[in-house]
Amino acid sequence: MKLYAIVGSPNSRKVLSVINHLGLDVEVEYLDLFEGDNQTPEYKAINPNAMVPALVDGDLKLWESNAIIQYLADKAGDDQLFPTDLKKRADVVRWLCWELAHFNQAFGTLAFESVAKPGFLGAPGNEGVINWTKEQLTRFAPILNTHLENRTFMVGETITLADYAMIHVEFFKENVPFDWTDFPHLNAYFERMRNSDHWVPTAPQSVEAIGKAAV
Repeated sequence: MKLYAIVGSPNSRKVLSVINHLGLDVEVEYLDLFEGDNQTPEYKAINPNAMVPALVDGDLKLWESNAIIQYLADKAGDDQLFPTDLKKRADVVRWLCWELAHFNQAFGTLAFESVAKPGFLGAPGNEGVINWTKEQLTRFAPILNTHLENRTFMVGETITLADYAMIHVEFFKENVPFDWTDFPHLNAYFERMRNSDHWVPTAPQSVEAIGKAAV
């Protein structure tokens, strides 16, 4: 198997953490965002969205990080990360859908517009989009905070795919223009997860390394 990723990409980190957790032997090729490696015809033949991550396993070309992590967990036969019990699996999938459609749609977009664009791409953020994402986080952060009261993980008593997906934008959490003060359970959860064994190694070694092909 081969994974195409970009250093510092939250969705790449999500998949890399699952690979680490599962102990899978996956070749990783880091694309250089600034050199346009993700825009080449060769890469677009793998992922026509020109985004990362993308996984190639034989004749399977799979994009969308949540689909990739589900595939990897099933391929590895891991019943904890992605339970085979129907109700537990549905609960994990519910949170995968929710983070994608609501919480991290807002959080990720806010991080891109307010931090990544001005900090890494040299472009100003869209103030209208920034205001909208802050409104969305104001709506959805309380839901996550309430769910995490008296919980260590999103589902059950161990880490699942829902956890690696939920915190994949954590690198930007303290830098976005959003006040997290009123969400103690969410904050404690992010602090635990950002220090988890399989997540830590996926972080970029420096700010300068973000978006560049690994040497």
